[in-house]
Amino acid sequence: MGAKKIKGGHLILGVTGGIASGKSTVSRMLEESGAPAVDFDALARQIVEPGKPAFKEIVALFGEGVLQSDGKLDRKKLAGIVFGDERKRRALENMTHPRIVEAFFDRVDEITHRDPHAILQAVIPLLFEVDLKHLVHKVLLVYIPREMQIERLMKRDGISREAAESILKAQLPIDEKVEYSDFVIHNEGPLEETRKQVEKVWEELKKETESRRQ
Repeated sequence: MGAKKIKGGHLILGVTGGIASGKSTVSRMLEESGAPAVDFDALARQIVEPGKPAFKEIVALFGEGVLQSDGKLDRKKLAGIVFGDERKRRALENMTHPRIVEAFFDRVDEITHRDPHAILQAVIPLLFEVDLKHLVHKVLLVYIPREMQIERLMKRDGISREAAESILKAQLPIDEKVEYSDFVIHNEGPLEETRKQVEKVWEELKKETESRRQ
């Protein structure tokens, strides 16, 4: 994806993690503290709604077999098609990723128009895998150990260990993500512990934005 220079007095925090690590929980806590969230999964759904340019391009390439009975895109079926096919996956990314980034900056502009010094979240599950670090100022990783990821994913989605491990293989190992992150929230313990860590990060982010004003 093409880079767009981040400017202004606001701060964008990239919130990421492994699958089933609890990104949504941490994001909600940050929202409660005052950091509005822009969720890339939600943007990805919006840009492929029926009638949108990306929707038309996807149907033209993959056929009407990727549609549900109501005419909307069957994202799970599409994911299954591109999962093991590098060429098709790249084609899909070329249709969707630039539009997701464009929609992201539209939302950032809306938020910073109201508050030029906002601290806002970009919730990006595959921030490292899709190389989107240039879109954010700081990165927060929601961390749980790999074995706990597998257990939570099996329970959440009702899948086998083999299926859970296969999904994890498609992502950068969570322990490697730690090296590239500015903040790490350990989410394997009680919620109260997670909240304490989030509050500490929030205070550091506020100091960061205050120093930018000086």
